[in-house]
Amino acid sequence: MASYPSCSAVDPTQQVESPAGLYLHFPFCLKKCPYCDFYSITDLSRKDAYTHALIGEMELLASRIDCPFDTVYLGGGTPSIFSGPEIERILAAARSMFEISPAAEITLEVNPGTVTGRSLDAYRQAGVTRLNVGVQSFNDRILKTLGRIHAAEAAADVLQQAIRAGFDYVGLDLIYGIPGQSMADWQADLERAARFEIDHLSCYMLSFEPGTRFDLQRRAGQLHPLPDTRTAAMYKRVVSELARRGYPQYEISNFSRPGRHSRHNVKYWNGVSYTGLGPGAHSFNGATRSWNHRDLDQYIKSISGGNLPVAGKERLTRSQHMLEAICLGLRTSAGIGKNDFEARFGVDFNHLFGDAVDELRGRGLFNENKSRLALSAEGMLFLDSIVSRMSDQIED
Repeated sequence: MASYPSCSAVDPTQQVESPAGLYLHFPFCLKKCPYCDFYSITDLSRKDAYTHALIGEMELLASRIDCPFDTVYLGGGTPSIFSGPEIERILAAARSMFEISPAAEITLEVNPGTVTGRSLDAYRQAGVTRLNVGVQSFNDRILKTLGRIHAAEAAADVLQQAIRAGFDYVGLDLIYGIPGQSMADWQADLERAARFEIDHLSCYMLSFEPGTRFDLQRRAGQLHPLPDTRTAAMYKRVVSELARRGYPQYEISNFSRPGRHSRHNVKYWNGVSYTGLGPGAHSFNGATRSWNHRDLDQYIKSISGGNLPVAGKERLTRSQHMLEAICLGLRTSAGIGKNDFEARFGVDFNHLFGDAVDELRGRGLFNENKSRLALSAEGMLFLDSIVSRMSDQIED
């Protein structure tokens, strides 16, 4: 049995269940970005076959899912390669087969260069409530380095059109730590983004994921990452600059106006169940994680044969649940509720992690009180090493 939400069978170590999230992966791009390791292809002639298979996957799952969804996230890839009527057809199929709240947050990722004012209006009419625009930078030189298909002014136009279209929430993505990017470049991007007075910003530190073109170029000495000290300074700048402009940090890479955070993404960090559809998508039901075939041909073949396109699954151990609670909790500004952790796992938080926390506390990496443990802005820079140190205290 794959890991799809079931209100009647939640793992005893799972947190109190809330409505699940539904993720739909759109595996198409006009051009593959050299830093991206999400599954996507550039053969747009496969769109109809994908859509048919995606709706087929919904049909196979309809009888297996008995929990409601209150968020739907259309990600990719580049979902905005699909027209408004195509998105409307997919959302209508999801609504007909799953229990989706009438007040659900429905998010669509769009990229400049693939949308117009008319298509944005069509997405809004199809039921999309939240738009996330893949800007990445307002600097044409940096966009060229990133291999993006759009120019800076095209991104600005999309944001203005999205605001006019009347979406409930509008957000954008930026990237920093890019080879050749200066602090002045980064400051200019933050200032330009804030001037739109949108609801949400995601600011990602560039990573060189294995197998990506950027990683291959780095290994060959053709691309030179920024020094860690400069990237760390850029991270500190975004935290302070966006807080000053009314966008406090709520997760290591995410900033929003109060109450305007992404309800869907918060589910991931809080350990809430989610179902992922489409090639390469992941699902989690509080006890088991599964993932679909990361290949469109294999995905379509499985569904055509009447089988769910699950490539693999794993049932998390108690130790893995504890480690994920630490890792995901410390990504957020709220951190970890010690009493909640103790109630969930039946352990004394301070006894289990006291040595590790004491060792790190003096370095100013924590914001801590009697009931919560959270990382400071400085501590977020050392998330991986802090999680590794705390994981040493967890025994199978």
